[in-house]
Amino acid sequence: MTKRTRIILACGFVGLGLVMTYFLFAGLAMHRGASDTLRVGPLAEQLAPETRPVDPRELGYRGDPQEAFGLPFETITIDGELGPAETWYVPGTRGDGDLVAIYVHGVAGAREDGYRHLGLLHGAGIATALISYRNDEAAPASPDGHYAFGITEWRDLESVVVAMRERGYERVLLVGESMGGAIVGQFLRRSAQAEHVAGIALDAPALDFRATLAFIGGRAGALFPHLVTEVAMAMFRLEGPVDLSQADVRAEIVNFDGPLFIAHGTGDTVVPVSITDGIVTRRRGMTFLLRSGGDHLLSYIEDPERYARVFDGFLGAFE
Repeated sequence: MTKRTRIILACGFVGLGLVMTYFLFAGLAMHRGASDTLRVGPLAEQLAPETRPVDPRELGYRGDPQEAFGLPFETITIDGELGPAETWYVPGTRGDGDLVAIYVHGVAGAREDGYRHLGLLHGAGIATALISYRNDEAAPASPDGHYAFGITEWRDLESVVVAMRERGYERVLLVGESMGGAIVGQFLRRSAQAEHVAGIALDAPALDFRATLAFIGGRAGALFPHLVTEVAMAMFRLEGPVDLSQADVRAEIVNFDGPLFIAHGTGDTVVPVSITDGIVTRRRGMTFLLRSGGDHLLSYIEDPERYARVFDGFLGAFE
């Protein structure tokens, strides 16, 4: 072996070592950042009361439906897998009485985040339940203190569906925002109650954890973010107890044969709009798409009247 060959090989090994070191540390950083995001701690509760929104339709507002809109409501205690959790139930005015909407919020959110949809649903006379699930203030904590991107939370949604069916509702309209969409998808995949879902409404849905993680990593400046994501995903698998590689429910939404409303802004800095694009392209069922230029969960704020028109068209499928 010549001296030149030895030098080339040495440089190659050094380069390979540097590449492997980069992916290891970049993957570790991505894993740590994602773990911090999934660690329980409602963001809105970190705001001082005087800085919280006064408009119920803005994210971060806090107050029950009576305080927000003057709507009569009932606080229902749902006995779930981990213990009792509260749901706000707002009666509807429709004559048929067999359809109920169930709102599911995202990471670090709350029942109040559903008020934009509550206004539209109540206007259409549809009864609405705004749920709490594990790790919410009004629900039990999970053993590990982390969100599981729907892999465990779907059971809490199932408990609410059962409770609504006991009230006489045979058709369910599921409304999920951000990670709430992931919970809806896992419910469709795993629950025996999924046959009662008549329609789905999603806003900026985080239906694929891996794709969302890669997107956020790329925005943060990671080189080869999809490869770095695979390193982070391996760390999640080693860490357990939830296999986040199972947090991909795009197929469940694509294959759902009922009406679908889906809103997503091209300015979303959290969930890639490509997830929604793929869903819409592959679906064959009735689909109502609202494309805005807004950031995460801000499509409604960008143009409330347009949002209401498209959503009302979706609700028309249930008349």
